[in-house]
Amino acid sequence: MAEYVRARAPLRIGIAGGGTDVDPYASRKGGCVLNTTINKYAYCTITPRSDRNMHVHSTYYGVYEAPLDGGPLKLDGNMDLIKAVTNHFEVKDGFDILIQSDAPAGSGLGGSSTMIVAMISAVSNWLGTDMDCGEIAKLAYRLEREDIGLKGGKQDQYAAAYGGFNLMDIDSEGVRVNRVDIKEDVANELQYRSLLCYTGTSRESAGIISSQIESFNRGENEKALDESKRIARDIGNALKKGDIEKAGTLLHESWGYKKQFSDKISNEAINNLYDIAIKNGAIGGKVSGAGGGGFMYYICEYDKKSAVAQELQKHGAIVTDFMFDPKGATSWRSRNE
Repeated sequence: MAEYVRARAPLRIGIAGGGTDVDPYASRKGGCVLNTTINKYAYCTITPRSDRNMHVHSTYYGVYEAPLDGGPLKLDGNMDLIKAVTNHFEVKDGFDILIQSDAPAGSGLGGSSTMIVAMISAVSNWLGTDMDCGEIAKLAYRLEREDIGLKGGKQDQYAAAYGGFNLMDIDSEGVRVNRVDIKEDVANELQYRSLLCYTGTSRESAGIISSQIESFNRGENEKALDESKRIARDIGNALKKGDIEKAGTLLHESWGYKKQFSDKISNEAINNLYDIAIKNGAIGGKVSGAGGGGFMYYICEYDKKSAVAQELQKHGAIVTDFMFDPKGATSWRSRNE
């Protein structure tokens, strides 16, 4: 029997404030993001080998293998997430690693950051290294953003590690994760009235983020970022008070500001889907993540969710069932009988 370690980390929906977690805005002015994790996951499975080789199998990126006795693995754009994790932990014992995700790349649900959190969780369990949520998130951010150089903000790694509804304050000192205390009845009602749909197109977030940064450096989107930060706090407060209608109205306002971050965040197809949703009973909505495609999230009127879903599906959107998940990354051991 072969023992293996498996880990999973939850994907997230960015509700408000996304973009204010991106430097230089976050470091200069301080960002604030409201997000929640859902029951869609990135999975990582590690099975030890008897040799000194790493064998990677990804359901999305294919197969890769490399020896582990020749020094640090070169970060060259091919399987860099697991290479960076392997280098950090200085892994020399061989292993097979299977990586899977419930969402396609470019979905806007924080996929790559969630995956590296799952990898760190699995490898640290395998090696017997105790790491808490904050340590996992901080390491995931450093490996992804600094060592590998993938562009993005500072919320995704922390959402995946901590799980649940969180309001995150982000500045040059780091990330402070504040749990949003939502009553069970309110969470259940928000769940019923929430709709998640896939636009049918993925996107590369790096170009959108670069465009947003350039716009900020030119002084063109600072007010929109400031307002988005305010709205993130306001939606968090509305949910704590149980006011889902206000949360939906604020979400609609937030989308107007988010589109001002960069001209790449929305397009004709996204605008059309949004207008259809609002016309048929959505109170507010937005693209999750950097924008340009991927998933859209809506809060609907109390009796209009099915009508909104039907119309969106008629126009090519793929409505996705989901549940909020209050738990963050977790790992466990099992045996292959």
